[in-house]
Amino acid sequence: QLQLVESGGGLVQPGGSLRLSCVPSGVPLDYYNIGWFRQVPGKEREGVSCITSSGGRTNYAESVEGRFTISRDNAKNTVYLQMNSLKPEDTAIYYCAGPTIIPRDGRSCLYTMDSWGKGTLVTVSS
Repeated sequence: QLQLVESGGGLVQPGGSLRLSCVPSGVPLDYYNIGWFRQVPGKEREGVSCITSSGGRTNYAESVEGRFTISRDNAKNTVYLQMNSLKPEDTAIYYCAGPTIIPRDGRSCLYTMDSWGKGTLVTVSS
């Protein structure tokens, strides 16, 4: 089972930027589609963005498209989420997970295994 560790969260003002990182524990990420998800306490976890194993295809939730960019560096065994123009509604705990199913709708990211790391907290506030 793929175990992933998230980092890079923090407190940022509206309009600011953060870059999240996702690294595996002891296995190469090359073969896995990876997704970023987020959850606000009391609400359901939602898919934010996901990327195929090769990096050739990505999906974005409508709420983040044009502001967030997912990427991966398989040589560094890391998946990133660059978040720009952050809004207060982006405040959440962010998780990465895999393997993720990436439908060809350009939007959805599906993770069915229900095994989550600790996540990294992103707080957007002035």
